[in-house]
Amino acid sequence: MPMPYLVLFAVLFVLFLQASGAIPPGSVGGPLVIALALFVGALAVAIHEAWRRQRGPLGWIVNILLAFTGAFLAAPLGGMAATLLLSPFVRGSTSIAAAGCLVMAAALAATMIVTLTGAWGAIRVVNRWRRA
Repeated sequence: MPMPYLVLFAVLFVLFLQASGAIPPGSVGGPLVIALALFVGALAVAIHEAWRRQRGPLGWIVNILLAFTGAFLAAPLGGMAATLLLSPFVRGSTSIAAAGCLVMAAALAATMIVTLTGAWGAIRVVNRWRRA
């Protein structure tokens, strides 16, 4: 399964969480659910790449650590970019979560895409070093 399908599945998953009401807009639980979804997405990227390249146990551990490092570096950037780009559409609300469905969905999708790209990019950089 190529990387774009994995990203599409992760985006649909986080949008399903938002549509089902699993992400509460006004409490600490909302950001925790979003962070968990991003964490699971990064883990899926690491497992997919390790399985596809038939890595050994050490390769799996390295992939997971790299994916989490890339995701933790990229997720704040994705969230910040989504907030800056979508702030004109908030229309008087105090936050993107309070703004409503479409704005929040776009922010979640953008953050997931940037986070998974960061996780995949970190693995890809180290894969180039592995070959050299």
